[in-house]
Formats: sequence, C-alpha cells, structure tokens
Amino acid sequence: MRRLLVAGNWKMHGSRAENAALLDAFLRAEPPAGDAEVLVCPPFVYLHELARQLRENDVALGAQDVCAEPVGAHTGEVSAAMLRDVGCTYVIVGHSERRALYGEDDQLVARKFVAAQRERLVPILCVGETLDERESGRTAEVVLRQLDAVLELAGVEGFRDAVLAYEPVWAIGTGKNATSAQAQEVHALLRARIAAKDANMAACLRILYGGSVKAANAAELFAMPDVDGGLVGGASLNGEEFRRICGAAGKQET
Repeated sequence: MRRLLVAGNWKMHGSRAENAALLDAFLRAEPPAGDAEVLVCPPFVYLHELARQLRENDVALGAQDVCAEPVGAHTGEVSAAMLRDVGCTYVIVGHSERRALYGEDDQLVARKFVAAQRERLVPILCVGETLDERESGRTAEVVLRQLDAVLELAGVEGFRDAVLAYEPVWAIGTGKNATSAQAQEVHALLRARIAAKDANMAACLRILYGGSVKAANAAELFAMPDVDGGLVGGASLNGEEFRRICGAAGKQET
C-alpha cells in the first residue's frame, strides 16, 4: 500500500514568500525513500499559486476544507468544483478545529465528504477524541460515531476513493503524546468497522495518524500494521523535518 504523508499544519499560517521557501525545501531535498506519496494543504488563497509550482513535481495539492453545497449563495465558502478547478486532488474534512471552533457536526462533515467525492476529490476524513473523552473511556464511542455518520450517508463504497485520519485532539499541541500502541489500537478499531461491511475495502483503505508526528517518532508509528502514513502537524512547517518523516514512511512501506 502506498503511504501518504500530509503537510497539514499550514492552516492559517504563512505568506507567499514563506510558502515558497517551505516548498523549495521540500522539493530540493532528496525524495522520500520508497514510494510514499506527499501532499501539501495550504490556505485557500495560496492554492492556485502552489498548484503552478507543483505542476512538474511529484507532490499533490489538497485543501483544508470544502463547502458541503455545490453552488449558490454561500458567501465566503469554497466549493469542491472550485478546488478541483485550481488543481486540488485531495481535501481535508472534519478536522478537529473545524469541529471544535466552528461547530461542524458529524452530519455536516459527512455532507462535505460526499460533496468532495462528487467532484472527484479524495476526502481525508478526520476523526478523534478530546482528552476528556479519552479519560472517560469514550474513545471508541466517539471515533466510531464520527465514522458511522459518513458510512450512513456515503456507504462503505464511499471509502473506495477516500482516506481516513485519526487525530487524537488530546495529543495535538498539548505536550501529551499518543504512543504507537495507542495509535494502532484506534486504527485497528476503525479498520475493523469498515471490514465489517467490506473486508477488501478495509484492506485497501489508508488510515493516517495525526497527533504530534515528528521525525523522532515517525518510524515507530509507521511500523504499526494499521498506520499507513501521517497527517503531520507542526513538523510540516520545517522542510527538513518533514522530509525525514517522509523518509521514515518510505522505509516502512508495505
């Protein structure tokens, strides 16, 4: 299975100059070992410019969010068709910050997932629990509820061209780190949910881990049987660090 590494922490960071320098660091470095796929997800306003820079390179372009509606009077929103038009092939849906800060519920996330696929974008569905939810023993309940909302709307067939990402909210910017065993436990749970509906689909589904992935722990995380890459946070803002993570993913490729 070809692993996927997502530079997902560009968020509302950077400028044209900073983005150019970061991309240059990605592109000048040696390519990752093996056949790991690399994806960058900058803010909307930089998508078109980065698409032109990436045209001759083996780095994919994705967006950080998408509107659930295909067209209409939705001021400030960006549709899946628009993202496809500027060169995106992926889009993140259900990121923990969208859920927590902007009130996106499971049903809205599911609609965004479907909207992305309607325009031939590959959705990266994020699921994850907060610290309170983990400490109260609700991890499985929360992540499966988030996954089930999409399964109900899109069906298991919707995961034929999709990526799943587990991002424990409690391990993002808190100083707490999920162990590789904790990541594997949740990844296996998610894959089993898909396998209960379609075993072949589950076997082919890429499930990424996103929660303080860095060069120091990447190899251990990617050695887990159900961890197929990373949704990389702060480390994606450092070109050399991100390349080292990519190298770890390539070496672990299965």
